[in-house]
Amino acid sequence: MDGKTKETDFPLYLYHHGKNDRIYETFGAHKAIQDGTEGYVFRVWAPHARSVSVVGDFNAWDPAANMMTRMVDGQSFELFIPGLKQYDIYKYCITSADGRELLKADPVGFHTETPPATASKLYDLDGYEWGDKEYFTRIEKRNIYASPVNIYEVNLLSWKKHEDGNYYSYRELAEELVPYVKEMGYTHVEFMPVTEYPFDGSWGYQVTGYFAPTSRLGTPHDLMYLIDRFHKEGIGVIVDWVPAHFPKDAHGLYEFDGQPLYESGQWDRMEHKSWGTRRFDYGREEVLSFLISGACFFFDKFHVDGLRVDAVASMLYLDYDKRPGEWVPNIYGENKNLEAIAFLRRLNEAVFLRFPYAMMIAEESTAWGLVTKPGSMGGLGFNFKWNMGWMNDMLSYLCLNPFFRMNNHNKLTFSMMYAFSENYILPISHDEVVHGKCSLINKMPGTYEEKFAGVRAFLGYMTAHPGKKLNFMGYEFGQFKEWNYKEGIEFFLRDQYEAHGKLSRYVKDLNTFYKDTPAFYEIEDSWDGFEWLAPDDADRNIVSFIRRDKAGREVICLTSFSGADADGYLLGVNEKGKYKIIFCTDDRKYGGEGKLKKKTFRTVKKPSHGKQYSLQIPVPKLSTLYLVFEPSAMPEEADINK
Repeated sequence: MDGKTKETDFPLYLYHHGKNDRIYETFGAHKAIQDGTEGYVFRVWAPHARSVSVVGDFNAWDPAANMMTRMVDGQSFELFIPGLKQYDIYKYCITSADGRELLKADPVGFHTETPPATASKLYDLDGYEWGDKEYFTRIEKRNIYASPVNIYEVNLLSWKKHEDGNYYSYRELAEELVPYVKEMGYTHVEFMPVTEYPFDGSWGYQVTGYFAPTSRLGTPHDLMYLIDRFHKEGIGVIVDWVPAHFPKDAHGLYEFDGQPLYESGQWDRMEHKSWGTRRFDYGREEVLSFLISGACFFFDKFHVDGLRVDAVASMLYLDYDKRPGEWVPNIYGENKNLEAIAFLRRLNEAVFLRFPYAMMIAEESTAWGLVTKPGSMGGLGFNFKWNMGWMNDMLSYLCLNPFFRMNNHNKLTFSMMYAFSENYILPISHDEVVHGKCSLINKMPGTYEEKFAGVRAFLGYMTAHPGKKLNFMGYEFGQFKEWNYKEGIEFFLRDQYEAHGKLSRYVKDLNTFYKDTPAFYEIEDSWDGFEWLAPDDADRNIVSFIRRDKAGREVICLTSFSGADADGYLLGVNEKGKYKIIFCTDDRKYGGEGKLKKKTFRTVKKPSHGKQYSLQIPVPKLSTLYLVFEPSAMPEEADINK
């Protein structure tokens, strides 16, 4: 980049029309050469400013030393400063219309000081040599909807910590997190937000640097290295992204040039009061270019596989978290935010145009329709959605004493009423193991042993249920404490206590079984891949169903959420012959009681669950069984009545 204004005319035109999805190539600070001299060229949008200058250690933070000039659009400013070097810190000094001087970090800065310091840092993103070409060759050919997706959600700052409390760096995580995720059999990892943020307690969801990975863990190239290492092991990387709101920290986007700019100026759309944050103005074209570029940036420069878009519901509804009288209906008298809907459609269209393999995942907590359908069909254009209804139903069910579960059996089965209406991911996320909600294992009622059995049974059920999978770190070895962002998760439990170690082995084997079993992931969008056997056995807290792959191969899943064994349980089946249990959560190697001494069962002449044939199986309490038909064995069925 040579820093000459004429080369920015067309990008600026696109920017002001909401059509520039790579503003990071124009705005921000870039290495440049002018008249044979190396330096950096700075560009920033500040339409309401009287003037803007670049300040930093290099000019003793003197607002008058490096004044920027207006660009051809009359709204943006630029300046070339010779002699600057990587890691020099800077801010923009903006003189507002009313004469105030505001010190702002670069909205399109690529690196920052480590919080609590707030300045931007010069950084050249070029130069990292990626080694994931083969990985992308593979994923660009796959059908993601018919592929296994099993996501390990991670907070990079608290997965592990050093004994002195310091974070593991991106490169240290590459040495420990990558092999761990690989060993445990996950297909994807999802990072909670890595974009820069000032307040640790926000977990990254209050962003001040939309183009800057948090410097707490290293440089942008260090993050590239971590993602590259995941890809070399065949593991996809998803990043949480927050286009719904931003904090009111003075150095951030908040009233950037002295008045609302990135946020809406409309009184009822300006703030998320309960979050103490500002809402983006989705009706402003420059804001659309900013946000869409922020999404494309992580695919382009950091090679991520997908974005999980946070808090979509808060964007879609004008009355979200508001009382009557606190919001103004749209032009049709409705509570839908028409500008946000249009933004989400444009976002997804732009991402998929440039990155067809992308996973665009909506965290949308309501019954809004067509979230994963194209905009041309009236949808929002995502390709996956978190199934928050399933999550809420399941966790409220699991918290109940088994004696009372029979009266809540519909919470197990209701998800199949809508399972194929969207492309779902089943999430047990960080939000479900904080703020007094208990860890996954501590949600389970009963004794110490029953809690572990409950987790195993639930995870077995979840793995077989239609939908891709996501679980938050710590569940895999049964951490009893809630997640605390200030601490690492308690790996010592897995290493020092038998029950936790066996649960870890169980999760690893279950993940491997899932990846090796196409019936559990190939058909997620229709009844062709699912058939109920026993949806209504509420008295015994048992459900059973068939999952089926494209070749017609079937796996039966039977789960008992009961506190009592079901001896001689009759399971209706389609075929006459011999069935084998190929996975059992009650196995002793997983910490179970090993009650099933027998692995194969022959059909009996007793109708059950609407089927002509049945298997008579002793079902251990709090367990999940997977069974398959063995066509090579076709003996005459026994007569249960004899």
